[in-house]
Amino acid sequence: MKRYLVVGMARSGVAAALLLAKKGFQVRINDSKPLGELGEALDCLKGYENVEWRLGMPAVEAMDGVDEMIVSPGISVESAPVKAAEEKGIAVTGELELGYRMTRGDLLAITGTNGKTTTTTLLGEIMKNAGKTTHVVGNIGIPYTSVAFDSKDEDVTVCEVSSFQMETAREFHPVISAILNLTPDHLNRHHTMENYLAMKKRVFANQAGESEWLVLNYDDPALRPVAEEAKCRVAWFSRKQVPPYGAFVKDGAMVFGTKDEYRTVCEAAEIYIPGPHNLENAMAAAVMALLYGVPVPVIRHTLRTFQGVEHRIEFVREVSGVRFINDSKGTNADSTIKAVQTMTRSTVLILGGSDKHVDFTELCTIIRDSGMIRRIVLIGDTAAQLAETLDKVGYTAYEHCGYDFRAAVEHAYDLARAGENVLLSPACASFDMFSDYEERGRVFKALARELPEKA
Repeated sequence: MKRYLVVGMARSGVAAALLLAKKGFQVRINDSKPLGELGEALDCLKGYENVEWRLGMPAVEAMDGVDEMIVSPGISVESAPVKAAEEKGIAVTGELELGYRMTRGDLLAITGTNGKTTTTTLLGEIMKNAGKTTHVVGNIGIPYTSVAFDSKDEDVTVCEVSSFQMETAREFHPVISAILNLTPDHLNRHHTMENYLAMKKRVFANQAGESEWLVLNYDDPALRPVAEEAKCRVAWFSRKQVPPYGAFVKDGAMVFGTKDEYRTVCEAAEIYIPGPHNLENAMAAAVMALLYGVPVPVIRHTLRTFQGVEHRIEFVREVSGVRFINDSKGTNADSTIKAVQTMTRSTVLILGGSDKHVDFTELCTIIRDSGMIRRIVLIGDTAAQLAETLDKVGYTAYEHCGYDFRAAVEHAYDLARAGENVLLSPACASFDMFSDYEERGRVFKALARELPEKA
């Protein structure tokens, strides 16, 4: 019987261990934290005799006698546990890869720098509205392994894929995949854009033949050459041009086909979620659904009614004429650029967080030129770098709030005038102050809801 070591008892690790336990494998669970610090997360594993507990110790001390090690996306292939496993001849597999291997039904996979969560959630809604039993999983926050045990051959899984998850992908094989865009991100882990793109391209590495599709952004120059590497068929989406085959805008409507032969999906103005970036997200989801055979009326209805995802340009409340908008999922510069471009009112922006080793010059230039960002409140590890870059482009209407997030929200409210927005769109990860962007967004919303009317 194969013996597995599951490293890291956060959501994905617990889900992977539970799946393996249910399947009857010998499972050893490991985390550097002792049981007392892991709360109730492991209660679901307590009744399984085939689960061995090795908590409160380094992973390298728990590897004896195992055949395969399952790791979460947060564990880099360059980390000590992975290197130690490789030296011992232990196969290293990511939670996403394990989920793929053990889940039945078709897989639709989405990756890219920005828009993944919105597009994945939207495509999931389209598939559900089409009457399919649909599992929406992956980097979106729901472990792939959590749906595997109960999946059926007629099900569809819609998976958001991160570059981290692709580091350990081998058999991962969608029937339709998409790469939405590519801008600098996670260079603290991947080091170069070439490495980052290579991880993204793994999403379609196993696809081949006439029945499988790769969907790419025709407007992204980094992705045009990628089509030449695909062994499957390629379709496109474009907000600005007319691609060889795919979705584009014609006379204010989203259409699908070629420049000479196409059908209308819906009017662009009918799409509920706002902003040019969300038109692109809607196009990507629509193309994937159309290629899978979903009828146009189902897609049109979903585009008209889908209201977006939490933490992405999410309206929180209005108080004293100030609208609070939570874009905590703006974890890189390009994502925040899209949020800034969506603003239609004068805005106070809360900006900054943990460092991914990226350049902010384009973001700061767009902030300066947008005409919508009246003031900025800087926070976190990157505050000094952002201030320096803002100075360099000639924007000086900023001030610092250090690592005091409450003070940042309250100060932004003080600065904002009636008729303006307070926008949290940090352009950075959250790990200098929070466990993840979701916690940062929840705290922002809670603080915004506590604020009193201005005197």
